[in-house]
Amino acid sequence: MKMRLRSDIWVSWLLRRAEAGGAYVSVARRGAAEAGAVFIVLDRRDGTFDLLAPAPQAALTEPAPERIFERLLDRVDSGMVSTRLAQEFRFDADLWVVEIEDRQGRPFVDIL
Repeated sequence: MKMRLRSDIWVSWLLRRAEAGGAYVSVARRGAAEAGAVFIVLDRRDGTFDLLAPAPQAALTEPAPERIFERLLDRVDSGMVSTRLAQEFRFDADLWVVEIEDRQGRPFVDIL
């Protein structure tokens, strides 16, 4: 059985990967270090945002070696992202939020 990286270590990896790619990235909310779900807010710097969430495991045909994400919101305003994140917080108080600012819209993760 393959072990999954702790969330805090995985987020550190994402920060380094995005920064190395020339994006500005920050942790807006720290969740549970061991296994908190990670959400990504992608700021395209044109007034639009994407919200990425962990892909449901049932949507995968086989266990993924890496974390896979799905796009919950695409090119919406910041208010819609805030509203959706508030709903997610009510469901799971241990989640992480990573914000990436990238004019090219690169999320630096795999999307389903």
